[in-house]
Amino acid sequence: MTRPCNDTFLRALLKEPTEYTPVWLMRQAGRYLPEYCETRRRAGSFLQLCKSPAMACEVTLQPLTRYNLDAAILFSDILTVPDAMGLGLYFTDGEGPRFERPLREEWAIRDLTAPDPWDHLRYVMDAVAEIRRALNNTVPLIGFSGSPYTLACYMVEGGASSDYRRIKGMLYDRPDLLHRILSVTADAVSAYLNAQIESGAQAVMIFDSWGGSLSAAAYQEFSLPYLRRIVGSLIRKRAGEYVPSIVFTKGGGLWLESIADIGCDAIGLDWMIDIGDARRRVGQRVALQGNLDPGVLFASPDRIAAEARSVLDSYGPYNTGHVFNLGHGISQFTPPENVAALVDAVHTHSRLLRIKNE
Repeated sequence: MTRPCNDTFLRALLKEPTEYTPVWLMRQAGRYLPEYCETRRRAGSFLQLCKSPAMACEVTLQPLTRYNLDAAILFSDILTVPDAMGLGLYFTDGEGPRFERPLREEWAIRDLTAPDPWDHLRYVMDAVAEIRRALNNTVPLIGFSGSPYTLACYMVEGGASSDYRRIKGMLYDRPDLLHRILSVTADAVSAYLNAQIESGAQAVMIFDSWGGSLSAAAYQEFSLPYLRRIVGSLIRKRAGEYVPSIVFTKGGGLWLESIADIGCDAIGLDWMIDIGDARRRVGQRVALQGNLDPGVLFASPDRIAAEARSVLDSYGPYNTGHVFNLGHGISQFTPPENVAALVDAVHTHSRLLRIKNE
């Protein structure tokens, strides 16, 4: 494995100097792009799209064709792991993902096992390999997974939830059962991410999307230790190149110092924290990724550029350790032309900041 021609994203994660701040966007391949909607129509369903390596490759590359992004991210879904555990993932219009067999019975939780990613999730590894070939060493490819706690939320609730009453009930009434789910899922995520790395992913990200719904004490018991366990189990080098890891807990701004101590290379930030304050709190222990409010992309191009400059200015006079991103996934209602305005503003202003601070 050799570094991509544009390795700015990887250098930023490793806190090496960069000529500008690299940018990619969570959910950058998605429903806001008409070409994605057309590919999904041809696939027949979202799940069929995820399970077709050729189509997953196609939609992964679509935003890179439109925009001067500094990284690609594997097109897949965080719920592929519990699906491979036998929970029966399906999608319904207007309701999102659901599971046919959510974890409600003690016997089912005791019988839960981590799937072999090379067997039950081979289509993801095939997609990673195909995307790497198609990228032809232009920009890095990011692999990803959901965190154990976030996956457990879906596995216990049976789908998305507004109050998390089932998993919170289990957390407080039967913590032993929840720890069982989290332990098996942590093993599954570790194996899954390592298989992605072996297939060609050059960085990996763990999405702890629902970790911020926990109390401070519960986060320290039911999310953070399992994130640490996964990070500690990751392949660190492949073919002579270091493979960085990013951990993103939405709503996790209170726990940045704790997250920085688990061994990850970067922390993803949502938009509810000032990135300059985050940098001061964690120092140079980790790189930071983020953290524009996705809602900014509904504004005018001038306003988008101004808000991007504000994030870059807040980060401070550094030419290391920052990957620009949104504070969460891009909305399906985002005008595609506004993404171009954002990417151009990040690249232009961050170059000017480096000249100014020389």
